[in-house]
Amino acid sequence: MLDRVERLCSGALDAKALREQVLTAVRPVVPFDGYVWVLTDPVTCVGTAPLAAVPGLAWPELPGLVRWRYLEHGTRWTDLRAAGTAVNSFRGRSAHILTVACWDRFGCWAWLDLWRSTPFTRAEQNQLGALAAVLTTGLRRAQARTFTAAPQETPGGPAIVVLDADLRVRIRTPAAVEALEQLNPSEEVIPAAAYNLAAALIAAEQGMPVGPAWSRVHLGSGRWITLRAARASGESDIVVSIEDSTPAERLEVFGLAHGLSPREREVLTELATGIDSRGLAERLVLSRHTVDDHVKAVLAKTGSATRGALLARIAGTG
Repeated sequence: MLDRVERLCSGALDAKALREQVLTAVRPVVPFDGYVWVLTDPVTCVGTAPLAAVPGLAWPELPGLVRWRYLEHGTRWTDLRAAGTAVNSFRGRSAHILTVACWDRFGCWAWLDLWRSTPFTRAEQNQLGALAAVLTTGLRRAQARTFTAAPQETPGGPAIVVLDADLRVRIRTPAAVEALEQLNPSEEVIPAAAYNLAAALIAAEQGMPVGPAWSRVHLGSGRWITLRAARASGESDIVVSIEDSTPAERLEVFGLAHGLSPREREVLTELATGIDSRGLAERLVLSRHTVDDHVKAVLAKTGSATRGALLARIAGTG
């Protein structure tokens, strides 16, 4: 299993296809009845792009399930990260759950919950634990490949979802429906990303934060969007907004996804302003030679032939 997963993670699959094929490889070795595999913002750790199949779960029950997972303190992906581990098994609401937290020094990239009726053995936990680092690197690199230098078309109109206190959808604009459908294609538009943001907000309000209630996610064709959740003024409703990620928001994910060091990310931030090597050396109080070495490292790690190509990929422009 490990060899097959390593081959999958070293390939060029997108994050959705990679997760699907890994699950196929894992199932014969660690059997499971259902799963939830959610991509997260590397900084806030809030989920936005779930891949899930939970047998017997009715759609009306989904908001409550998402809310429960964010409030299940001690077993969440961020709790595992804080403890310096990647795997945990526990008894959930209606099943036994084995969690794999996909995190590294560059951020938190996803979490996987496997569901079944019988407990997971220690050997099975160890087998999944051996995959954690490989899965994390594979998903991080898949996110890095989403940054393309192609002009993006942005749908017109505001993209907003309004949820009530029970996370039932009250309002969703056409632009929000389009974005949510791209994130989770299905016969019925399920605003799972909005549920995650709302659940993160509720967890923070109850003193058990996963992270700030906002998250960035790749929507497709090189386009990254940022979702944010906030309470409606004087209301119990939760408003989730969806908008194109700002250049700074794209830049941060770009640097982390490509595994740049803190100094390299600092150089990348300055390069994005259009500064030349001389100005960059003066601003960072470094020699021209050192700056050139950092720039070469950034270009090599990001697979960019020139500074112009690098900046076009960050900005998502042709």
